[in-house]
Amino acid sequence: MDTPIFSALPGAASMLAGEGPMLVEPGLQGSVVALTADHHAYASDHERATRAQIAWRLARLKKSRFEGEYDRARSYAAPVYFVPSDTLVGSALAGDLGIQGQHALFGGVVPHPFVLTKTISHGLVDPAAAAPSGWCHAFAGQVGNAVLQGYSVFSPEDARRAGLRLLETGPVRLKPTRATGGRGQQVVRDRQALDTALAAMDAAEIAEHGLVLEENLKQPVTYSVGQVHVGTAVASYYGWQRLTTDNNGQEVYGGSDLTVARGGFDDLLALSMPEELRLAVEQARIFHRAVEASFPGFFASRINYDVAQGANEAGRWCSGVLEQSWRVGGASGAEIAALEIFDEQPDRRAANASCFEFYGDGVVPPPNACVYFNGVDASVGPITKYTVVEP
Repeated sequence: MDTPIFSALPGAASMLAGEGPMLVEPGLQGSVVALTADHHAYASDHERATRAQIAWRLARLKKSRFEGEYDRARSYAAPVYFVPSDTLVGSALAGDLGIQGQHALFGGVVPHPFVLTKTISHGLVDPAAAAPSGWCHAFAGQVGNAVLQGYSVFSPEDARRAGLRLLETGPVRLKPTRATGGRGQQVVRDRQALDTALAAMDAAEIAEHGLVLEENLKQPVTYSVGQVHVGTAVASYYGWQRLTTDNNGQEVYGGSDLTVARGGFDDLLALSMPEELRLAVEQARIFHRAVEASFPGFFASRINYDVAQGANEAGRWCSGVLEQSWRVGGASGAEIAALEIFDEQPDRRAANASCFEFYGDGVVPPPNACVYFNGVDASVGPITKYTVVEP
């Protein structure tokens, strides 16, 4: 498989800008562009470089031309395919870009801001509790046993009521909805700890973005379950996330190991796997179908669900979807690598692909790696990101 090192390609910087030499073949149709939100955390050097190469590789799969970062002042050969830095919110924005369905982007579109956050994983503490416009009260019933026990709240008062109710059966995990990778989460074990934690939180932040309160699992295992659609190609997967230490000594995302099947979730479930993994895939599928049924205007070509499994404080084994991602994610390098394998080997039904993120100097990727970034990022320091596929 052809695995170029993006940072070493001629004209790599100009490819990011959509100028200079283009690594394309004659006869290509349509355009693929990266779309970065200026205010977003995903605008760092390594995120932009990773997204640019993912967009380039998607262009190769689609037999289209990669045109770098999207520029509203430019015109592009139709159809235009977007690779956004985050889930797009609102039909007006998607319509303005010409995105009418999942085949126009690698990512997703949601009708309301809260839909892309972990708040949709749980219902309200009662039907009269505060909720944002567009909230679907029926969603919690549709996901049923596919999630852990918990509540989503949009006021400190509702948060306290929800916390006290959950404390009756064990410790409670508080999860700010805008934090990623477990950042900002804390576990409270009694009423006093709950009150102290809530008093330290910004009431306006809770009102605007929500807060999740959930039963706490001891040393859970977290699986990733996902699916990607690119043109006529579909691939579904399960996998595990790895942690690593960043340049500040903090534990952060370090990559994913995926088992990918050609086709939908039924094709994935046809593979041999332990029963707990099979349950995780089924729960992710239930959750996804509930989103499609509950939020008109939602569509996505890249879906990823984190499913946690482990024992709660009472010793009961639990499994449930924690949150969702409908954008380019940490595992997307491995997702694209599997699609490339399936494109090159039409009879191949499954593949194992892994992506890695290492911090610090002196990291040497293996010879068969596709390197997405290998250098110094202005925001995080030295970092190396690459993907490998099992032969």
